[in-house]
Amino acid sequence: MASFTAVPAKGGHVSESRYESALDRQIRAAQERGDFDDLPGAGKPLPGWGTQDDELWWVRQWVQREQLGEGMLPTSLQLARELEELPDKIRRLPSEQAVREAVEALNRRIADYLRAPSGPYRPLLPADVDEIVREWLQARRPPGVADR
Repeated sequence: MASFTAVPAKGGHVSESRYESALDRQIRAAQERGDFDDLPGAGKPLPGWGTQDDELWWVRQWVQREQLGEGMLPTSLQLARELEELPDKIRRLPSEQAVREAVEALNRRIADYLRAPSGPYRPLLPADVDEIVREWLQARRPPGVADR
């Protein structure tokens, strides 16, 4: 409920009464208690202030804050990216069995997508499990050891 309240002037003395809403009164009381002191970001510019107007700014901030990045891509693009990153992924795997399982899991997801494509179509082919394993074994072989 709004009311007329005696509000302290800048010098600390009470001057004439002015209209102060309940919300204004709560904000003033919080300031006097120091509730707004030492907030994160105090003294720093607002993020994105002065940049080009972007009507989807809130979506971009939400995606960044929630760390959704890759999860927002359509299935075809996610699978294509996984195919591109496959050599780096398998390089860290400890065994041939783990490599086979990772490639077969990706191939199953590619087959599922190809049965019922959605989103932007992107031609995808399953990875050759034996070729990937052969490359993995060759990369782990010490230099100078010949192929069998």
